[in-house]
Amino acid sequence: MPSRHEIIEELRSVLLGPAPIADAVVPPLVFIVTNGIAGLSTGATLAVSAGLVITLVRLVRMRPVRFALAGLAGTVAAASLAAWWGSAEAFFVPGIISGASTAFVALISIMARRPMVAWTSRLVRRWPTDWYRHPRVLPAYREVTWLWALFFAGRSAVQWNLAQQGELTTLAGVRIIGGWPALVVLLIITYLFGTMRLARLGGPSVEEFRTGSPPPWRGQRRGF
Repeated sequence: MPSRHEIIEELRSVLLGPAPIADAVVPPLVFIVTNGIAGLSTGATLAVSAGLVITLVRLVRMRPVRFALAGLAGTVAAASLAAWWGSAEAFFVPGIISGASTAFVALISIMARRPMVAWTSRLVRRWPTDWYRHPRVLPAYREVTWLWALFFAGRSAVQWNLAQQGELTTLAGVRIIGGWPALVVLLIITYLFGTMRLARLGGPSVEEFRTGSPPPWRGQRRGF
């Protein structure tokens, strides 16, 4: 079982501190508040402005801006759609579509025996692609990809249902809580469950795979 320190280090390698939370939370929160007070157009304008301010602050402080730019692009798309449709609920449609698309890609990757979580891990860790395809490694990534598919599909379904009912305040709350806070929990579960499954599957560690060590293997003890 990974230690508390290892879990923190694993999360730190994926997240960049509290700043991404601001990227995801502030624009929709600004939109909801100002939409209720001053109307749809003002809410959309100020939401985009909030995203722009976050990006500028990152630039001034010489901090990574990829999360801010992605958040700004999403906010612009959401605000434009809301203004075009004349509906505050439309502000959340791009996020719903994005979540549903992620779930769909996850399912396709499972059927293709190329689990999405294995690819995301490969991009971050640069481990050998063939290691992820080892018969005593692949099942762990396939099972965790199912978890991701269920998470994103469930989140999108709940948000879509709330949008259909016009429950704007509840929808905003689900959007905020289901964003980075829920993703952090998902990453923790991914790491804990994934490392546990790798240990039980008894496959080689990355280093054992690279060196061609014969079984029995010590297995991957850290990282997923």
